[in-house]
Amino acid sequence: MSKIAVIGLGAMGYGIASSILRAGHKTYGFDVVTTQTEKFRAEGGAEGSLDAICGDLDAVAVVVLNAAQTEAVLFGEGGLAARMKTGAVVIACATVPPDFAREMEARCAKHGVLYLDAPISGGAAKAAAGRLSIMASGSKEAFAAAQPVLDATAETVFTLGDAAGAGSAMKAVNQLLAGVHIATMAEALTFGMTQGVSPEKFVEVISKCAGTSWMLENRAPHIVSGDYTPMSAVNIWPKDLGIVLDIAKNAQFSAPITAAALQQFIAAAGMGHGGEDDAAVAKVYARNAGLTLPGEGT
Repeated sequence: MSKIAVIGLGAMGYGIASSILRAGHKTYGFDVVTTQTEKFRAEGGAEGSLDAICGDLDAVAVVVLNAAQTEAVLFGEGGLAARMKTGAVVIACATVPPDFAREMEARCAKHGVLYLDAPISGGAAKAAAGRLSIMASGSKEAFAAAQPVLDATAETVFTLGDAAGAGSAMKAVNQLLAGVHIATMAEALTFGMTQGVSPEKFVEVISKCAGTSWMLENRAPHIVSGDYTPMSAVNIWPKDLGIVLDIAKNAQFSAPITAAALQQFIAAAGMGHGGEDDAAVAKVYARNAGLTLPGEGT
């Protein structure tokens, strides 16, 4: 039994923590929203403050929003890296630039702490089921130290290199496609509405045709039901697609389709939908075309 902490108990982090706990490890969960921490403890999570237990941990999974939060957890006031035991591992799951991942690996190494660049994919349901895909890179020692967490949380672990950065690079490729697919799904669904194709019929037919995608099949039903409870919020995409475009700029690579998708998510956030499920990007198209989506106007 390993002693493992999960920092960040949002939709993904809570599922990750629950999967680790279910695998039989002593699992601590922490979140800035204290009710999430309390909920996890009530479901069997270990008791104890982060200050009290950080020196005994074998692994810490950092499942926060972005690079700034990752850095704050590791090296901010009361940062964990300087207080973890030698040979413990940080499993960093946020979408971050590859250069940032390499920097975190080097800074952790100065404290004798291992670092696994391990961005995740699969959504909240797969996180809760322990069936994530993890795009990981790091030293053999980091992979070995992280194995209990990987075994508990992932259906597939892609070993992408022996140093941090490669995992984050692959996640950027994935996020380019995922963000574009969501925006394109919204464009296609609302385009269909202008031609008399209902959202329900769109999902029924296109999900069985060549134009489908995992994102279409996962997100379009949210529009059909009119339920925008955030599984993955609109606000994630200006960050993630912004990272993609920053990487592309540094590589002198043009990514015009990514840029177009980014503008639609920015528009959705500007309309006040930033905290809603990312399928709410369809509301940008609906507003511009004078369309009424399911659940609106009732």
